[in-house]
Amino acid sequence: MTFALRYAVRSDVGLLREGNEDSAYAGPHLLAVADGMGGYEAGEVASASVIKSVAPLDRMTMPESELIDAIAEAVTTAKQNLRGIVEADPAVGSMGTTLTAMLWSGPTAAICHIGDSRAYLLRAGDLYQITRDHTFVQALIDQGRIRPDEAATHPQRSLLLRALDGRTDADPDLSLLTAETGDRFLLCSDGLPVAVNDEQILETLAEIADPAQVVRQLIDLAIRGGGPDNITCIVADVIDTDRGQYLPTTAPAVAGAVASVGNQETKSFSRPSLGADDDVSRMMSSPGRASAPPTGTTRADGSSWPAAPGVDTAARPDTRAPARSAAPVAEAGDYRRRRRRRGWPVMTTLVVLFVLLIGGGLVVGYQIVRSQYYVGSDNGKVAIFRGMNDKILGISLNSVYQTTNIPVSGITAASAEELRQADTGSLAMAQQFLANIRKQYQTCQAAHAAVRKWIAGKPKPVKITKRIDGHKVTRTITPKYRPEPTIPSFCPQSK
Repeated sequence: MTFALRYAVRSDVGLLREGNEDSAYAGPHLLAVADGMGGYEAGEVASASVIKSVAPLDRMTMPESELIDAIAEAVTTAKQNLRGIVEADPAVGSMGTTLTAMLWSGPTAAICHIGDSRAYLLRAGDLYQITRDHTFVQALIDQGRIRPDEAATHPQRSLLLRALDGRTDADPDLSLLTAETGDRFLLCSDGLPVAVNDEQILETLAEIADPAQVVRQLIDLAIRGGGPDNITCIVADVIDTDRGQYLPTTAPAVAGAVASVGNQETKSFSRPSLGADDDVSRMMSSPGRASAPPTGTTRADGSSWPAAPGVDTAARPDTRAPARSAAPVAEAGDYRRRRRRRGWPVMTTLVVLFVLLIGGGLVVGYQIVRSQYYVGSDNGKVAIFRGMNDKILGISLNSVYQTTNIPVSGITAASAEELRQADTGSLAMAQQFLANIRKQYQTCQAAHAAVRKWIAGKPKPVKITKRIDGHKVTRTITPKYRPEPTIPSFCPQSK
């Protein structure tokens, strides 16, 4: 029995986005989807960089025992490449990307996952979600603080807890899965499940035979569902080439931002040579290992599935290699030669150069600091700060950019914890976080006001005296009243 993949990949910008920040790769041994995030086109830079970092795995032949190590090394390289991009251009410091990938050897696949892109398995008519979203809402579901059906309307449903961003050292979940002939896999960015429900995904995967038609139909459904985000899908069937009626797919293809052709659905992908001077070869030179996989699987709506058949979720030790220093990136430009004046002493020249160097460093550092924003507390109220939440020689590196009337005591515990961390990013990210806090605060205030109104209007018990069999009988009766309004579980106690 010889296992192989029959696959198709497609990406679409959706209805509301200006550009496509998703990237995808599909090949005989590697399937990968990355959903970029960040302004100034940095999201597509991040997703394309990560896909290019893992793409060389497709041309490698390796035993099943080396799959997890190989994909972990590629992710380590991807993080180092992102870090180099951010260090070279602080303007893209807010970029990041998810990654969901499957590296194959025979019937065994190593699953690599970080973020909220997803991998599904269709087996014997049942649909399994074999990855777990790394989102704030999923964490609330796991803790039992909200129900799965509340996730779609939660004000912080888009908040990621883990992603590849070049700043943090977040690691993906890794696991092994043993496939069977007839299994069908779907890898997708979150633009699909936010617009298409589980039943539609299951029906489409189960009823259409051709993977190319499946990805088209799924994207069409997402567009009809509003298409609020970029949509990228890979569908891959596990076939037995010795007995199957279909031929395997052998040509690698890329889609989305990594294709560098705007919103074109797919593009043929040339396998990179591995010469001594090849950038792709250098990408694979750094060893490393990612963190242990999660336990169990989840449904697409966040509730628990039984473990998907063949999924090995045994934990692995963390033996990550230290990050490699990123080489500085020089900008192209014209340089004029200037003749040094004669008669200047060497020491004077060195002093002048030193002063210019320090002054230039301070200017660049000041510009970098001023380009950062974060949400914090100002006199007990939520505010946006410009700069960094730190001091140098007693000098504060931040200033209040925007104030609000939202008391810190009135926001959720999760939002208050994020305020204490004071993570910096772009102004757009800070404003989005503030908008989420404001919406959540207003929801809680309205709920508490409704409860107070309910209490104020609640009728008091009354005493009624009746004569029964010649005797006076006094009874206390509480008039019927509407049910007490509920307060969302994430709201703090009213003071």
